[in-house]
Amino acid sequence: MQTPGSEAELAEVIAGADAPLRIRGGGTRPIGKPVAGEVLSTAALSGIGLYEPGALTLVAQAGTPLAEVEAALAAERQRLPFEPMDHRGLLGSAGEPTLGGVVAGNVSGPRRIQAGACRDSLIGVRFVTGEGAVVKNGGRVMKNVTGYDLVKLMAGSHGTLGVLTEVSFKVLPQTETEATLTVTGLDDATAVAALSRALGAPYEVSGAAHLPHGADGPETHVRIEGFETSVTYRTGKLTELLGKFGPVRVEADPAASRSTWVAIRDVAAFHGTAGDVWRISVKPSDGPAVGAALGGDVIYDWGGGLVWAHVAPGRDVRGALAGLPGGFSGHATLIRAAEATRAAQPVFQPEPAPLAAISAGLRAKFDPKGILNPGLMA
Repeated sequence: MQTPGSEAELAEVIAGADAPLRIRGGGTRPIGKPVAGEVLSTAALSGIGLYEPGALTLVAQAGTPLAEVEAALAAERQRLPFEPMDHRGLLGSAGEPTLGGVVAGNVSGPRRIQAGACRDSLIGVRFVTGEGAVVKNGGRVMKNVTGYDLVKLMAGSHGTLGVLTEVSFKVLPQTETEATLTVTGLDDATAVAALSRALGAPYEVSGAAHLPHGADGPETHVRIEGFETSVTYRTGKLTELLGKFGPVRVEADPAASRSTWVAIRDVAAFHGTAGDVWRISVKPSDGPAVGAALGGDVIYDWGGGLVWAHVAPGRDVRGALAGLPGGFSGHATLIRAAEATRAAQPVFQPEPAPLAAISAGLRAKFDPKGILNPGLMA
């Protein structure tokens, strides 16, 4: 394993490489097809280079532990808007999640429905291409837009276009309080209808999830955040709205509410279980049909637009999804499975031929030697 201590050393290693490299941050997200090759770690590229709470801006090296960033933000009562998931419990992995790993995976949690994805808060990147060239794009302010938007391109590229060395984020203030409203006993279709009503109302919902197999049976959760007086008002309005679907239980203790959403964010219901886990992104209205087609255990987030499915080992769920009325128009990604399963079938949703050609062209441009996580996104 090589662990360069600076961006210049990293560029030198990549420029001199003629064999595949496995790019690793904290090692907590072994997602994608298995990659053969020497491990190239960004762990030594660590530290917050700039944090201006007044400007809501943070710049850090890619190997900086996410916990370190979140602690620095919490000290100023600020946070990353997109609520990044911690994959360790779901994947049974160790290590420390890094900020670069969050960007490489475009990792986003329940608040995505309100605050957007990781890429929407990302305002600048530095990275090293497969030729060893250092590229900088974006900046430290939101209005800094020059040339091609490589910032968005790098988010979710899983290290196949370049190795991130520095990332810049827009951050937001923490909220004063939060509350979670829960309706129990709803079937999947009714639950998604209830979540859609809540999301369509003018009450700034920041979390909307349904657990068909919760602790008290089916549980449908809605979260609101903000100033205490506002949360109290919106809680009353949403209780009235959701009351049409069943009795509403309100959890007004912020710590208890946060605990609920950390479990949803990290898919805690599937921790320590046997079987594969798929992450399926669809139109919220199609979520219940996806769950019915797959059977087994599912969790709905993003108002029904994100379906986590726990299925038998080795099963490719895309066959069942292709049989949906009107076909399947979403994205199904295999998140947890044995290495042999990940090697044998597509892990990411196969792209239409025109889009696949564009993706291949981008990889050829940024990594002409084909050495950065080759084949990982197949």
